[in-house]
Amino acid sequence: MGRLDDKVAVVTGAGRGIGRDIALLMASEGAKVVVNDLGGNTDGTGTTNIADDVVAEIRAAGGEAVSNTASVAEVAGGQSLVATAVDAFGGMDILVNNAGILRDVTIFKMEESQWDAVLAVHLKGHYCCSRPFAQYIREHNRTGCRIINFSSVSGLYGNFGQANYGAAKAGIAGFSRVLALELAKYGCTVNTISPGALTRMTIPLRENRGESVGDQELEQGGPQHVAPIVAWLATEEAGGITSEIFHSGRGGVGIMQQPRVIKQYKKRDGLWSLDELDNIVPDLVSARQENLAAADTDNTIEI
Repeated sequence: MGRLDDKVAVVTGAGRGIGRDIALLMASEGAKVVVNDLGGNTDGTGTTNIADDVVAEIRAAGGEAVSNTASVAEVAGGQSLVATAVDAFGGMDILVNNAGILRDVTIFKMEESQWDAVLAVHLKGHYCCSRPFAQYIREHNRTGCRIINFSSVSGLYGNFGQANYGAAKAGIAGFSRVLALELAKYGCTVNTISPGALTRMTIPLRENRGESVGDQELEQGGPQHVAPIVAWLATEEAGGITSEIFHSGRGGVGIMQQPRVIKQYKKRDGLWSLDELDNIVPDLVSARQENLAAADTDNTIEI
């Protein structure tokens, strides 16, 4: 018996890397899997049939899977994901929005096309896939479903040369919080992953810094370390957990802070003057720095 028996999962960007490991793990836990991938390059160009390879791998292990090569950057693509799941397996319970591309360049040189392409696959892609699934959930009163989205420290913290990617990933975190509220009445949870893994998208970043990536590094920091928390969030045991951001990688699983007011001054008798803000703002910034210092304290528990 698997933890995901009788569940139908759609995993986007599942031809390689994190998505592939998620698809394989979910299938091993009994889920019927729609493997979605265009099979393109890291910048989104080109196509191959790598989704079929993952389907074959799942079937060879005794699981059930079908492929889908639709683009997640279009609503029609998202609709085809639901249609594929329903046609092949009779329904849909889990959506993992993992597909992504990179077009890294500083804002000084970033062209409109580079901005638009990344936002289309990441942020719009989450919308294109989530909206048809949400409509399916409501129309069929399909309770207990799961949506698992992918953000990044590039958006949650910031990363040089990734204004397009960071904006998309920060937007996904906000999108997920709203989606969790809107789908709560159907018992559908919506959680976000901030992954830390060595993949074909991240390895070049390490190599550009002069850091080599060998087999030992891949074993310690590969996508296999992200897949378990994604699969677990799709189980019945995760039914009460929603609107959270989990960071996972290199054997670690952690929960992340989300925006809240740390400290606030309120003036009873009117607007703040600039002279008054000279004193107030540095104190507020100091409060945030103290909050960050507390969060940065090593709270790791080894088991």
